[in-house]
Amino acid sequence: MKSSGIGGQAVIEGVMMRNGENYAVAVRRPDGEIEIKKGSHKGIGQKCALFRIPFIRGIFNFIDSLVLGMDILNYSASFYEEEEEKEKAGELSPEEREKQKKKEDLMMGITMVFAIILAVGIFMLLPTWIAGFFRRWVSGYLGIAVLEGVIRIAIFIGYVAGISLMKDIRRVYMYHGAEHKCINCIEHGLPLTVENVRRSSKEHKRCGTSFLLFVIVISTIVVMFVRTDTVWLRMVSRILLLPVVTGISYEFLKLAGRSDSPLVNALSRPGLWLQGLTTREPDDDMIEVGIASVEAVFDWRAYLRENFPGTAVPDEDNARL
Repeated sequence: MKSSGIGGQAVIEGVMMRNGENYAVAVRRPDGEIEIKKGSHKGIGQKCALFRIPFIRGIFNFIDSLVLGMDILNYSASFYEEEEEKEKAGELSPEEREKQKKKEDLMMGITMVFAIILAVGIFMLLPTWIAGFFRRWVSGYLGIAVLEGVIRIAIFIGYVAGISLMKDIRRVYMYHGAEHKCINCIEHGLPLTVENVRRSSKEHKRCGTSFLLFVIVISTIVVMFVRTDTVWLRMVSRILLLPVVTGISYEFLKLAGRSDSPLVNALSRPGLWLQGLTTREPDDDMIEVGIASVEAVFDWRAYLRENFPGTAVPDEDNARL
């Protein structure tokens, strides 16, 4: 498998694909048509060479992904606002609409910060606190660290499985599957058609789900080397070590995306299993949205001609037949 370098994200009734600084998001509108928005996002890492150093770049790339992801989610959600909200927005003057947009941007920033704090509390600090109750029965710091990791993984899997029961989230997971299947299709040398995408795998080694699992597992390993005697110091150390863990996890995710060695594939397998919870098989309409987002930002025909010379690549007019 030859990595294409593109990545994506499922949004509300749509898919976003990113190729370097450029991105495109395709959304299935309520009227059934596909709306495509293209843009560019120059992240923090592009502004300073220091932020592009391995094991440091992962921290800033993660932040960039969160910022862009929240913006794209808001964009996709805007197609499904209540009719009265749309009518109200149409009645506003240009100055009032500008003020409303600034207010929405501020709320988005506050929401993102709150979400990060909540995630750190639930997935990093809560397991540390729970594990402290078992010190009477679990001997040694190593045993407590392993127990903490097991609790953290259990909470994470429980959360992912729990939200999958929500109808709207199930549809997002289907679009997540469409995103993966489109990337897998071209990276395995197949023309990007609905039929080929349908036959492709919905799991991918560069998935954000795998990244989060790497963060959890690697954090468990790292904290084994940082011994503290009190619960509050252990919690502080988990927060301070998070950038280190994020940097290591990002580098392993990049390695997994470009390597097919048996060892890397074996280490990637748990993340692929977990994607069984965060991806669902999409229908053909969702696949069409995924294809539209890829074609808006990535020349997959040139990619196939360069990396799979023997592949018959259809022209644009016949690509989806």
